[in-house]
Amino acid sequence: MTELLWDVPDSYSTTILLAHGAGAAMDSPGMNDVAAVLVARGIRVARFEFAYMAARRSGTRKPPPRADTLLGEYRDAIAAVGGGPLLIGGRSMGGRVATMVADDAADAGLVYGVVCLAYPFHPPGKPEQTRTAHLEHLRTPTLIVQGERDEFGTPADVAGYSLSPAIEILWLPDGDHGLVPRKSVSGFSKRDHLETIGDAVAGFASRAPENGGG
Repeated sequence: MTELLWDVPDSYSTTILLAHGAGAAMDSPGMNDVAAVLVARGIRVARFEFAYMAARRSGTRKPPPRADTLLGEYRDAIAAVGGGPLLIGGRSMGGRVATMVADDAADAGLVYGVVCLAYPFHPPGKPEQTRTAHLEHLRTPTLIVQGERDEFGTPADVAGYSLSPAIEILWLPDGDHGLVPRKSVSGFSKRDHLETIGDAVAGFASRAPENGGG
């Protein structure tokens, strides 16, 4: 059974399920920071780990498997949350896997949107190896929050992709793959970008039909 890590505000109308990136656990500092800003905006957050990452807690270190082998685990996590339609997503690889299960889950009435924090459009240094084929036909409303200097996909890279009109991208000035800017260069701090992420996800969630949006 999928184990969930919950962060629950005093009151909420939205729940988001988040998966971790390829190399950091569900309770990594970056995931904790995002959960905190979402809870502060009245969003209930559930986090989970794929089996390879959970195994590291008992000393069994396994490399990240291919994203397409993790779809069943993500579907199990959606079932573990239960309740009405929810947002799904995650950091980097976790967000990518969420986009791969989103349409079927939405068709089943389980999901109404996806939030990707730093989508891995391609491996670093290999822009020709795109991970975007399924994004061309994605039907579920999706918010991608991406740093402008993310080595997994910059504005120049993404401008050349054919992405579904269901996808909107929020570019964070000077953000890296961790969505962290260099304040001396951009004038923005890590905290500034976290607050922007919180506002963007809250706004995205509020537009869903389940929450009174269009």
